[in-house]
Formats: sequence, structure tokens, C-alpha cells
Amino acid sequence: MRSKLLVLAIVVAATLLSAQAQREVPARAVERIQKEVRHEILLLPYFGVFDNIIYNVSSYTVTLMGQVTNPTLKRDAENVVKRIEGVERVVNQIEVLPNSGMDDELRVKLYRAIYGFPAMEKYAMPVVKPIRIIVKNGQVTLEGVVDSESDKNMANIQANGVSGVFSVTNNLVVARSK
Repeated sequence: MRSKLLVLAIVVAATLLSAQAQREVPARAVERIQKEVRHEILLLPYFGVFDNIIYNVSSYTVTLMGQVTNPTLKRDAENVVKRIEGVERVVNQIEVLPNSGMDDELRVKLYRAIYGFPAMEKYAMPVVKPIRIIVKNGQVTLEGVVDSESDKNMANIQANGVSGVFSVTNNLVVARSK
């Protein structure tokens, strides 16, 4: 009798796990969640040019990644994403960059060098800047989207020209022209 109950319990558990694993998420639901996550992140009050938040939506789980200068922003990003309809789980892997006066100075210098350069001023116009400047211990990473390969190279040259920068990783992506 005991063995029959044990077998029955195992079968029920396997069936429930199988049903959960096979639950298909409609592509439209994932697209809607992606759009809402992007929208909510862009509306965060402390989200700035020196922060980079990226995300991945898989099923009804949103994984947040990237780097921020303010620990509050990490928590705020998770909280707004949790409230999106359809999101069941948020995995927050956002790195909070260390507090550093030297890095803060570099951020300002890099901003002026990139966004103040005449050929790059067009990128300074939008409220949400398309070139993200991430500084960690003197190491610089450029993230975001630019219009052309020459703009990508120009941002790299400008960043490398700032004194105090140890290295520059240029992850800028060139937008495809339509």
C-alpha cells in the first residue's frame, strides 16, 4: 500500500513539473513585457548617462544586468519591473559600481569629451543619451547605439584621449540604416 502511494505521488509530481515546464509563453506576451521593461527603466528618476541597465526576458522571468552608480537605482529597477503585468520573477544581477572620486571625475571628463565634441553633439540632444559611459576603477566601457561606424570610432578616440583613463572597451553598436 505504501509503495503504491509513493508511486502515485511521484507520478503526480512529475506530471505537475512537466506541465509547468511545457507551459508555452506567447511571443506577444514576451514582446509586451520587453517593451514595458524598457519603458519603466527609461522612466527611472536616477537613471543617467553613467548607468547601463540591460535585461533579458525569458518566459515570465526578467533578468536585469548592467552597471549603475547608485545602489538605489538597482533596487528601483527591480521594483518597477516586478510590478509589470505578467512578470512572475525578477533576477537582479545589476552591479553597483564602487564609490570613487577619481571615477566621478573621469565620468565628467568623458561626458564633455564625447558629447561636447562637435561631430558628436547630436547625441547630446535626446533626454536619454544613446551613449552610456561606464567607469569602474579607471576602466571605461562605452555602451549604446550610434548612427555610423565613424561615430563609434570617434567616441572611442575621444574616450581614449581623456587623461586618467586606463582602458576603453567600445561596445557601441551601429544602428542599421533602413
